[in-house]
Amino acid sequence: MTVYISKEGALKNRLRQILNSENLDTQRILISAIADELEIDSLTCAAALVHLIQTINPPALLADQKTEHKPSLKSSQPCIKMVRYRLDVGSKHQVTLEVLKKVLIEESGVDKNNISNVNIQGLYTLIELPDEMPPDIFQHLKSVEINQHKLDIRRVKNRNNKKRGNHHIRRGQPPDTRFANEVSDRANSKIS
Repeated sequence: MTVYISKEGALKNRLRQILNSENLDTQRILISAIADELEIDSLTCAAALVHLIQTINPPALLADQKTEHKPSLKSSQPCIKMVRYRLDVGSKHQVTLEVLKKVLIEESGVDKNNISNVNIQGLYTLIELPDEMPPDIFQHLKSVEINQHKLDIRRVKNRNNKKRGNHHIRRGQPPDTRFANEVSDRANSKIS
């Protein structure tokens, strides 16, 4: 089993990105003012704010991109048949698009340009990957973990192939009258 970035590791990575790209002077002044007003030190104030953000919206603290990813136009292999999969990890498990792509690239060898239509939900993720995934890699991905949660990858069946029920039943009639009307119609046709 492979275990990937923990919550703390993802938090550190996200903080590093913010420290390298943002001017935090306004936030420093705000933290100092709040800490003075509450008569606590800045570190305790910052810890309380991190706790607050994690309990309100955990994925927002760690994510820096949208969860929906459209395939790029410069894909090197545009004619690849894609298949929809369901992964048993989602935003409640601190999964980000960046981490998910990294895991799939490292563990399955899929090209990053062939990972598309990623939709990260609370407890699961829907994703499209190339159709020709070898069975041994598919089985391996079932046991791979992100933040102590198995991917447990499964192929999603196409809704267009779903078998429909009885098509000749008329809508709007209760089931018991449909059968009675059919019997009545047959009896009337035999009499005539």
